[in-house]
Amino acid sequence: MIFLVACFASISTALASPHYTDKQLDAFEARVGRIFWVVSVNDRTPAFLSAAAPNASTFRVPPNESFEITELVGRKNKNPYYKVKFASGKEGYILPEAFQEELNLTILTVDPQADEKKKAAAAGEDEKKRLEWIQAQPWSQAVKQAAIQRRPVPGMKTGEVNKILGKPTRVTKIQAPQRFGEEHWFYPDGSVVIFQNGLLIRIEPKEKKD
Repeated sequence: MIFLVACFASISTALASPHYTDKQLDAFEARVGRIFWVVSVNDRTPAFLSAAAPNASTFRVPPNESFEITELVGRKNKNPYYKVKFASGKEGYILPEAFQEELNLTILTVDPQADEKKKAAAAGEDEKKRLEWIQAQPWSQAVKQAAIQRRPVPGMKTGEVNKILGKPTRVTKIQAPQRFGEEHWFYPDGSVVIFQNGLLIRIEPKEKKD
Protein backbone atom coordinates (compact mmCIF):
# COMPACT_ATOMS: atom_id res chain seq x y z
CA MET A 1 0.00 0.00 0.00
CA ILE A 2 2.83 2.38 0.92
CA PHE A 3 4.49 1.45 -2.38
CA LEU A 4 1.35 2.39 -4.35
CA VAL A 5 0.95 5.69 -2.52
CA ALA A 6 4.57 6.59 -3.20
CA CYS A 7 4.24 5.67 -6.86
CA PHE A 8 1.06 7.67 -7.38
CA ALA A 9 2.61 10.63 -5.57
CA SER A 10 5.51 10.56 -8.00
CA ILE A 11 3.18 10.50 -11.01
CA SER A 12 2.43 14.21 -10.76
CA THR A 13 6.07 15.01 -11.38
CA ALA A 14 6.06 13.05 -14.62
CA LEU A 15 2.71 14.05 -16.10
CA ALA A 16 4.37 16.26 -18.68
CA SER A 17 6.48 13.36 -19.93
CA PRO A 18 5.10 10.88 -22.50
CA HIS A 19 7.02 8.05 -20.79
CA TYR A 20 6.98 6.55 -17.32
CA THR A 21 9.20 4.47 -15.08
CA ASP A 22 8.45 0.81 -14.43
CA LYS A 23 7.34 1.65 -10.90
CA GLN A 24 4.84 4.19 -12.19
CA LEU A 25 3.56 1.71 -14.77
CA ASP A 26 3.16 -0.90 -12.03
CA ALA A 27 1.13 1.62 -10.04
CA PHE A 28 -1.06 2.32 -13.07
CA GLU A 29 -1.59 -1.38 -13.67
CA ALA A 30 -2.69 -1.88 -10.07
CA ARG A 31 -5.97 -0.23 -11.05
CA VAL A 32 -6.78 -2.86 -13.69
CA GLY A 33 -9.89 -4.80 -12.67
CA ARG A 34 -11.24 -2.06 -10.41
CA ILE A 35 -14.64 -0.38 -10.79
CA PHE A 36 -15.12 3.39 -10.83
CA TRP A 37 -18.10 5.73 -11.21
CA VAL A 38 -18.61 8.88 -13.28
CA VAL A 39 -20.26 11.93 -11.71
CA SER A 40 -21.03 15.38 -13.02
CA VAL A 41 -19.30 18.44 -11.58
CA ASN A 42 -20.50 21.80 -12.88
CA ASP A 43 -22.33 19.93 -15.67
CA ARG A 44 -19.10 18.27 -16.75
CA THR A 45 -18.12 14.60 -16.86
CA PRO A 46 -14.67 13.24 -17.77
CA ALA A 47 -13.74 12.81 -21.43
CA PHE A 48 -12.81 9.37 -22.76
CA LEU A 49 -11.06 8.50 -26.01
CA SER A 50 -12.46 6.24 -28.73
CA ALA A 51 -8.99 4.73 -29.31
CA ALA A 52 -5.58 4.55 -27.64
CA ALA A 53 -4.21 7.42 -29.68
CA PRO A 54 -3.67 11.15 -28.94
CA ASN A 55 -5.72 12.22 -31.98
CA ALA A 56 -8.66 9.91 -31.24
CA SER A 57 -12.13 11.41 -30.91
CA THR A 58 -13.49 11.94 -27.42
CA PHE A 59 -16.85 11.17 -25.86
CA ARG A 60 -18.54 11.62 -22.51
CA VAL A 61 -20.90 9.34 -20.61
CA PRO A 62 -23.91 10.17 -18.42
CA PRO A 63 -23.43 10.74 -14.69
CA ASN A 64 -23.56 7.70 -12.38
CA GLU A 65 -22.31 5.39 -15.14
CA SER A 66 -19.81 2.86 -13.83
CA PHE A 67 -16.82 1.47 -15.66
CA GLU A 68 -14.10 -1.11 -15.16
CA ILE A 69 -10.48 -0.61 -16.10
CA THR A 70 -9.92 -3.77 -18.13
CA GLU A 71 -6.37 -3.26 -19.38
CA LEU A 72 -3.34 -1.00 -19.40
CA VAL A 73 -2.41 -0.82 -23.09
CA GLY A 74 0.81 0.68 -24.47
CA ARG A 75 2.93 -0.37 -21.51
CA LYS A 76 5.60 -1.91 -23.73
CA ASN A 77 6.54 1.43 -25.27
CA LYS A 78 5.83 3.25 -21.98
CA ASN A 79 3.02 5.29 -23.52
CA PRO A 80 0.09 3.83 -21.57
CA TYR A 81 -3.67 4.22 -21.83
CA TYR A 82 -6.34 2.75 -19.61
CA LYS A 83 -8.82 0.66 -21.58
CA VAL A 84 -12.21 0.82 -19.87
CA LYS A 85 -15.56 -0.88 -20.28
CA PHE A 86 -18.73 0.87 -19.16
CA ALA A 87 -21.78 -0.78 -17.61
CA SER A 88 -23.58 -0.05 -20.90
CA GLY A 89 -21.04 -2.22 -22.74
CA LYS A 90 -19.33 0.69 -24.47
CA GLU A 91 -15.53 0.70 -24.41
CA GLY A 92 -13.11 3.61 -24.34
CA TYR A 93 -9.67 4.79 -23.30
CA ILE A 94 -8.25 7.42 -21.01
CA LEU A 95 -4.70 8.56 -20.33
CA PRO A 96 -3.47 7.77 -16.80
CA GLU A 97 -2.65 11.45 -16.21
CA ALA A 98 -6.16 12.46 -17.28
CA PHE A 99 -7.59 9.77 -15.03
CA GLN A 100 -5.46 11.02 -12.13
CA GLU A 101 -6.64 14.60 -12.62
CA GLU A 102 -10.30 13.53 -12.58
CA LEU A 103 -10.00 11.07 -9.68
CA ASN A 104 -12.17 12.12 -6.72
CA LEU A 105 -13.65 14.90 -8.87
CA THR A 106 -15.63 13.43 -11.75
CA ILE A 107 -14.35 9.89 -11.22
CA LEU A 108 -15.14 8.23 -7.89
CA THR A 109 -14.03 5.00 -6.27
CA VAL A 110 -17.43 4.39 -4.65
CA ASP A 111 -20.92 4.29 -6.11
CA PRO A 112 -22.50 7.75 -5.50
CA GLN A 113 -25.93 6.10 -5.48
CA ALA A 114 -24.98 3.34 -3.05
CA ASP A 115 -27.19 4.66 -0.24
CA GLU A 116 -30.18 5.12 -2.54
CA LYS A 117 -29.74 1.62 -3.95
CA LYS A 118 -29.47 0.17 -0.46
CA LYS A 119 -32.66 1.93 0.62
CA ALA A 120 -34.45 0.80 -2.54
CA ALA A 121 -33.38 -2.79 -1.95
CA ALA A 122 -34.59 -2.65 1.65
CA ALA A 123 -37.90 -1.12 0.55
CA GLY A 124 -38.30 -3.84 -2.06
CA GLU A 125 -37.71 -6.54 0.56
CA ASP A 126 -40.23 -4.91 2.91
CA GLU A 127 -42.82 -4.78 0.13
CA LYS A 128 -42.24 -8.45 -0.67
CA LYS A 129 -42.85 -9.39 2.96
CA ARG A 130 -45.97 -7.19 3.06
CA LEU A 131 -47.47 -8.90 0.03
CA GLU A 132 -46.62 -12.36 1.36
CA TRP A 133 -48.30 -11.52 4.66
CA ILE A 134 -51.44 -10.26 2.92
CA GLN A 135 -51.73 -13.39 0.78
CA ALA A 136 -51.43 -15.56 3.90
CA GLN A 137 -54.47 -13.95 5.58
CA PRO A 138 -57.88 -15.71 5.63
CA TRP A 139 -59.51 -12.84 3.74
CA SER A 140 -61.57 -12.82 0.60
CA GLN A 141 -59.78 -12.09 -2.65
CA ALA A 142 -61.45 -8.67 -2.81
CA VAL A 143 -60.15 -7.71 0.64
CA LYS A 144 -56.68 -8.98 -0.23
CA GLN A 145 -56.66 -6.97 -3.43
CA ALA A 146 -57.69 -3.84 -1.53
CA ALA A 147 -54.94 -4.47 1.01
CA ILE A 148 -52.38 -4.91 -1.75
CA GLN A 149 -53.44 -1.49 -3.04
CA ARG A 150 -52.99 -0.09 0.48
CA ARG A 151 -56.72 0.27 1.11
CA PRO A 152 -57.56 -1.37 4.45
CA VAL A 153 -61.26 -2.04 5.01
CA PRO A 154 -63.36 -1.09 8.04
CA GLY A 155 -63.27 -3.61 10.85
CA MET A 156 -59.58 -4.35 10.54
CA LYS A 157 -57.46 -4.30 13.68
CA THR A 158 -54.64 -1.86 14.31
CA GLY A 159 -52.03 -4.56 13.78
CA GLU A 160 -53.51 -5.49 10.41
CA VAL A 161 -53.62 -1.88 9.24
CA ASN A 162 -50.04 -1.43 10.41
CA LYS A 163 -49.02 -4.36 8.20
CA ILE A 164 -50.93 -2.96 5.21
CA LEU A 165 -50.00 0.73 5.44
CA GLY A 166 -46.87 0.71 7.57
CA LYS A 167 -46.26 2.75 10.68
CA PRO A 168 -47.93 6.18 10.89
CA THR A 169 -45.89 9.30 11.45
CA ARG A 170 -48.05 10.34 14.38
CA VAL A 171 -50.78 8.83 16.59
CA THR A 172 -53.35 10.84 18.54
CA LYS A 173 -55.73 9.32 21.08
CA ILE A 174 -59.12 10.97 21.47
CA GLN A 175 -61.89 10.36 23.99
CA ALA A 176 -65.12 10.71 22.00
CA PRO A 177 -68.38 11.99 23.58
CA GLN A 178 -69.86 8.48 23.37
CA ARG A 179 -66.93 7.34 25.53
CA PHE A 180 -65.56 5.21 22.74
CA GLY A 181 -61.81 5.64 22.60
CA GLU A 182 -60.49 6.72 19.22
CA GLU A 183 -57.03 6.65 17.73
CA HIS A 184 -56.10 8.83 14.78
CA TRP A 185 -53.15 7.63 12.71
CA PHE A 186 -51.56 10.28 10.53
CA TYR A 187 -49.64 9.31 7.38
CA PRO A 188 -47.17 11.26 5.23
CA ASP A 189 -49.66 11.58 2.34
CA GLY A 190 -51.97 13.58 4.59
CA SER A 191 -54.55 10.83 5.16
CA VAL A 192 -55.86 10.02 8.63
CA VAL A 193 -56.83 6.49 9.65
CA ILE A 194 -59.35 6.41 12.49
CA PHE A 195 -59.85 3.50 14.89
CA GLN A 196 -62.53 3.01 17.52
CA ASN A 197 -61.88 0.48 20.26
CA GLY A 198 -59.02 -0.92 18.23
CA LEU A 199 -60.97 -1.40 15.00
CA LEU A 200 -60.78 0.65 11.81
CA ILE A 201 -63.92 2.73 11.28
CA ARG A 202 -62.90 5.05 8.45
CA ILE A 203 -60.10 6.69 6.52
CA GLU A 204 -60.11 10.42 5.93
CA PRO A 205 -58.19 11.27 2.75
CA LYS A 206 -55.87 14.22 2.43
CA GLU A 207 -57.78 17.47 2.39
CA LYS A 208 -57.87 19.10 -1.03
CA LYS A 209 -56.85 22.74 -1.15
CA ASP A 210 -59.00 25.17 -3.06
